[in-house]
Amino acid sequence: MLSEQSVPVVRATLPVVGAAIGDITELFYRKLFEAHPELLRDLFNRGNQANGEQQRALAGSIAAFAGMLLERPDARPDALLARIAHKHASLGITSGQYKIVHHHLFGAIAEVLGDAVTPEVAAAWDEVYWLMANALMAIEAHLYQEAGAAEGDVWQRMEITERREETPDAVSFLLRRTDGRPVAAYRPGQYVSVQVELPDGARQIRQYSLSGAPGRPEWRITVKHVHGSGQPDGEVSSWLHAHARPGDVVTVSAPFGDLVLPEGDGPLLLASAGIGVTPMLAMLDHLASTGAARPVTVVHADRTPAHHAHRNEQLALVRALPDARLHLWYEEPGDQAPEASTGLADVGTLELPSGLTAYLCGPLPFMRAVRGDLLRRGVPAEAIHYEVFGPDLWLGRP
Repeated sequence: MLSEQSVPVVRATLPVVGAAIGDITELFYRKLFEAHPELLRDLFNRGNQANGEQQRALAGSIAAFAGMLLERPDARPDALLARIAHKHASLGITSGQYKIVHHHLFGAIAEVLGDAVTPEVAAAWDEVYWLMANALMAIEAHLYQEAGAAEGDVWQRMEITERREETPDAVSFLLRRTDGRPVAAYRPGQYVSVQVELPDGARQIRQYSLSGAPGRPEWRITVKHVHGSGQPDGEVSSWLHAHARPGDVVTVSAPFGDLVLPEGDGPLLLASAGIGVTPMLAMLDHLASTGAARPVTVVHADRTPAHHAHRNEQLALVRALPDARLHLWYEEPGDQAPEASTGLADVGTLELPSGLTAYLCGPLPFMRAVRGDLLRRGVPAEAIHYEVFGPDLWLGRP
């Protein structure tokens, strides 16, 4: 909770800070990487830095957190914080790095806003930062404890035991530990980080959902080859598609992620598009392997049946559940999928049970459209959960 003296200052300056936050974060990252080039080389996603997505995500998270402190002073924005904390834990972020961020972020604020940053304003926004940072550090400490890892020590060496070409641009890899120990348990819907060394010596990291049910002797991830739109192709996905083969060893984090199935027997909606199918596959596999009888509505949208990664597996898992329905949309169904609808997914046309919990994963336009349909249908915002691959440009949404 913000102190009484900081509330009016943050309320008065939030529009000014919000208007300049893009310039502040751009300058912040430039100064940060000048002082600590190893962070850009080995921690931050260089592609997201180049296209500006990481800057927009940071700006959105700060502004959203400050707004929530003002709008709901007695409630901690756990949904916002949990998504960030899980991502941080999967990268091995440590508490000491928050001090580095604070130094360069507040230097950028002072440089961009100039004389507007009075001692009173600086103190109020310093309080906002440390409220957010301390909350994140507390959540991350708990996540590290749950993973049985010291702070930031989440990495393990894993061998690729199998490579499967799923679609023209998606490849699955089965992974097992090189030390012979069993793979760690995880909750269906969680992801791991994969770190690879690139030709220039950088160790870049990306997150991939575990696309099978927990309890298997190996983990499975499915990697879509990211083709940049006006930007270079994805560095890590390109390397994995071109070079990763059975017998190779990669560095992988412990599992993290807060998009996980709830306990109970209430109805579910699992809605995905493109490679967003992967966490939904883990959920479906878990439901089928545990004999769950809860009602499940499954929605998937893709370009064509040939681009639908794990299409046959998803169909089989839905058939294995006693009360599950699958609704498919393809931009070009062709003759392979006569049961599918043509075009974009339209959840507004479906019969949905009351009291459902919805899980969304896919491109942001898809998730915004589905979320909007669900809200119009009367599904409460707190019952709609999502996962974003990459920087969360949707931060602040409940």
